[in-house]
Amino acid sequence: SGSSSSRFFRICRLTWVKTGMLPSAGIIKILCESLQKFPVKALVVDPVMVSTSGDSLSDPSTLTYYRDELFAMADIVTPNVKEASKLLGGVSLHTIADMRDAAESIYKFGPRYVLVKGGDMPDSSEAIDVFYDGKEFVELRGHRIKTRNTHGTGCTLASSIAAELAKGSSMLNAVQVAKNFVESALHHSKDLVIGNGPQGPFDHLFRLRCPPYNIGSQQRFNPDSLFLYAVTDSRMNKRWGHSIEDAVKAAIEGGATIVQLREKDIESRAFLEAAKACMDICKSSGVPLLINDRVDIALACNADGVHVGQSDISAREVRKLLGPGKIIGVSCKTPAQAEQAWRDGADYLGCGGVFPTTTKANNPTLGFEGLKAVCLASKLPVVAIGGINATNAGSVMELGLPNLKGVAVVSALFDRECVSTETRNLRSILTSVRCLA
Repeated sequence: SGSSSSRFFRICRLTWVKTGMLPSAGIIKILCESLQKFPVKALVVDPVMVSTSGDSLSDPSTLTYYRDELFAMADIVTPNVKEASKLLGGVSLHTIADMRDAAESIYKFGPRYVLVKGGDMPDSSEAIDVFYDGKEFVELRGHRIKTRNTHGTGCTLASSIAAELAKGSSMLNAVQVAKNFVESALHHSKDLVIGNGPQGPFDHLFRLRCPPYNIGSQQRFNPDSLFLYAVTDSRMNKRWGHSIEDAVKAAIEGGATIVQLREKDIESRAFLEAAKACMDICKSSGVPLLINDRVDIALACNADGVHVGQSDISAREVRKLLGPGKIIGVSCKTPAQAEQAWRDGADYLGCGGVFPTTTKANNPTLGFEGLKAVCLASKLPVVAIGGINATNAGSVMELGLPNLKGVAVVSALFDRECVSTETRNLRSILTSVRCLA
């Protein structure tokens, strides 16, 4: 009826759609006609023509309809290298340069974005995908997980992209989050023994089985947790007679949303014991705990992640050590450093010092303009740091910069007699600014 068609149209306009295997030209034709009649918010097209195992999954006649009809309606298409080759008449794809050329050629068929997946590329120690927006190529690098349980990876990736778009993500961020989800699922599935065939399914439900502090960072890490980022300093704790554990507990009680242990003047053994105790405190409160610089301490206490500076090992090397299930932050002062951190697989950036600070020697002051430059260039969420306190924190957040999710504070919280009170006061200021935005 007319009323039911109208109701369906209203629903479709708010829908994000992912297509899977379309085995015949007739089915693709009907789909295109329906999409023209009932437009959707975003269309993710996974041209499922060749399975991971190499089997052909569609009629040869579908190629023309994919290229001439459906791709022109797509926001993104996600072929693997075998499918990309088939779409382009059988060209050989053996290198990253070949994948770039393929992405550029497929883009000419009409989609807004192209993702050529390189998981099937031979002789590669990494799983490299090529993302293309018509102007810029981005190589998305991930770990190659050794497992037979890879059935459905492409379908899951495309579905995850659609889900992230529905949550409001940009296309590039949606692709990165989806890629990390698949990598984490593969990691948790590598030891599964299911079926007798060459492939087994990977574990889509690993998030439900794992405690919330021990799952893939891209699934667990919420950028909003950067809102009030508390960074400890043992020198300040000693000044007021606080233990590290007491200071962390007080900060969380006051409303800190994430905690970083930055302890420069403490022996490794004592640092590890304190980190273990703080991990228990943070775990019970659902607040992520990160370790500054010390990957060894983070591994030993099973911390949620690590924050590194420009002089430390890269986020990519940290990821190799920690695996896919942890949060990695990187200190950045320039757009170039922000871009490199994203390419290395970081989860967020710490940008500063925004104001003059005495907590870190030889730390240049960037000011609002420096912070703005990094936030505008960043593909990752950003937390501002450096000289931030209750007097100026509101002015930082009032800038309304894209990707700026919160402020990181050291002395304004921990160089105080009552850490919980100072944290609560700062949290109130930040919340008021957020409510007015």
